[in-house]
Amino acid sequence: MLEHGTQPLTFDRLMDALQGPTGWLELAIAAGCVLLAWGLSRRIYARWFVVAPDGHWSFGKYLGYRLVFPLSAQLLTQLAGLGWHLLLHGKSQLLVVIAMLLFWLSLIRVLTAVVRHALPSGRFERSSENFVAMLLWLGFASWATGVDVVVLDWLESISFRVGKSQINLLLILSALVWVSVILVAAMWVSKLIEARVMRLTEVDLNLRLVFSKLARTLLIIIAVLVALPIVGIDLTVLSVFGGALGVGLGFGLQKIASNYVSGFIILLERSIRIGDRLMVENRTGYVSKITSRYVVLKTADGSEALVPNDTLIASTVVNQSYSDKALWISLPVQVAYGTDLPAALALLRQAAEHPRVKQDPAPASFVVAFADSGINLELGIWVLDPENGMLGLRSDINLRIWQLFGEHGIDIPYPQREVRVVAEAASAGGM
Repeated sequence: MLEHGTQPLTFDRLMDALQGPTGWLELAIAAGCVLLAWGLSRRIYARWFVVAPDGHWSFGKYLGYRLVFPLSAQLLTQLAGLGWHLLLHGKSQLLVVIAMLLFWLSLIRVLTAVVRHALPSGRFERSSENFVAMLLWLGFASWATGVDVVVLDWLESISFRVGKSQINLLLILSALVWVSVILVAAMWVSKLIEARVMRLTEVDLNLRLVFSKLARTLLIIIAVLVALPIVGIDLTVLSVFGGALGVGLGFGLQKIASNYVSGFIILLERSIRIGDRLMVENRTGYVSKITSRYVVLKTADGSEALVPNDTLIASTVVNQSYSDKALWISLPVQVAYGTDLPAALALLRQAAEHPRVKQDPAPASFVVAFADSGINLELGIWVLDPENGMLGLRSDINLRIWQLFGEHGIDIPYPQREVRVVAEAASAGGM
């Protein structure tokens, strides 16, 4: 049941107002305001909200995107109600109620935007926003029609005893609501802090990750400590929970705790950073993400391995970009005997003039061995950006070597076998 002035405004009275002499006119005016707001919001969307995709918007921009239509429609409806009052010297019940509905729509969109921003990105993020919006609309409808009193009485009537305490469904649902609200608020604040910390580019990335994870952990702990007394749970139960947690860590959760602590150690000592090239056991890849439990190692074929943090602490890890991300690779080449070796080595170094090749230290070429079919040479280079792959760079340099050797008459031999048939041995074998 809604309040309109000093008299309760029920849906029956709204239907009576709609069936009155000016009811359909008021409804038409409200519909015109909504359509005008829709057209105005479309122009605003095209002007301000089409640059970045939805998933990359900040909280403020996403909230503005969600509030443009309901706020503009509410403003136009209230202006129409004010004009109605000035012209006809009376209040329009329909315009007032529609403005209130639009205000409730704005409030729902604010709350769901907070939920969407607080939860991790993904499919659950959007579905949770729709679920919360549905619950809020149901609550509003039950409150407006007066059904909420009946529902609350029914929930309170279903009770049971746990020890010395009498618990009913209403208490359980209210406890869940309070805990969810406080936890979502804590996660939302932690996400805002994380966004602000990650923008501090002058601070090392690992330290920024540590600060953001610590802030989220502390806020969630504080949220739990605040939520428990609100729902009527004594904080002394945490001592029992702490004992149970200690037993759990001793028996089965020590691996999880080890990974969690190892994650903070990795971030604090900065031994592994995002973008580093690691060799862990039989895997080689680049670190794309560091979480509290594992490190995401992305290989050259696009597959991602989730390496537990304690594995990176307890085993030997080869970090090929610990102090410098440049990586040394070598390209073997074979030339024919009789080749001018100093000229060939110079051409190899010339072929290594590539934007992705480091010039200090400069590329180097070597005579490696005198093989059966030719002389083995090798070109060694430092790659500036190994994270962009090696196959394309090898192809470019090999193609350049082929072109330079062809221009200067340097042959790349291929294996040859010479078979001799001795006539006397063949005759003796035949006799």
